[in-house]
Amino acid sequence: MALDKQVDWSEIGPLFRDGMSIMFGGFMAVGTPDGLVSVLREQGTKDITLIGNDTAAPETGVGPLISGGQVKRVVVSHIGTNPVTGKKMIAGELDVELVPQGTLAERIRCGGAGLGGVLTPTGVGTVVEEGKTKMVVDGKSFLVELPLRADVAILKAKRADRAGNLVYERAGRNFNPIMALAADLVIAEVDEIVEIGEIDPDLVMTPAALVDKIVLRGQ
Repeated sequence: MALDKQVDWSEIGPLFRDGMSIMFGGFMAVGTPDGLVSVLREQGTKDITLIGNDTAAPETGVGPLISGGQVKRVVVSHIGTNPVTGKKMIAGELDVELVPQGTLAERIRCGGAGLGGVLTPTGVGTVVEEGKTKMVVDGKSFLVELPLRADVAILKAKRADRAGNLVYERAGRNFNPIMALAADLVIAEVDEIVEIGEIDPDLVMTPAALVDKIVLRGQ
């Protein structure tokens, strides 16, 4: 494991390619790594599948990627705050899979843990169950929701040491930690980088073993 995972921003662009699936943390753009989204935007990476809580707004979070026509599919819990997402979905320009927020989190957790899926009663008896395996356990019906993984996870953290141990703040704590488990490549954008040993181990929410690259916000 590399002892210093900080890289220059110029090294980030080549890590992205057309057609990638990308997980992103945060809620309503808060906790989403704006700098990494800007790299995707500026280099014009296209045919992206985005997996995250929501599509924020047209000009915030991952919204600019959708407004710019770079995304072909989103797997999110809601799109209501981004009218561009809705318009593209209706026009057939964007494939949208809406997943209840708790189910989305559990599917990502399953992907990271190597599990085959999660049983949930959410959606039973509604259009959500169409095309999905249904099981009865102790007389109660459940849907089998399949795990989610991605080619890359782009995370936002408050602080990292040079090895990649991450500390989150507020909204950054929601999806970022579980996404670090569920992607082949994990890139973290952080507000501060400190030397190894300066972070209290009790505060680390994502251990360095799960993080491949770190970049310093604003550089």
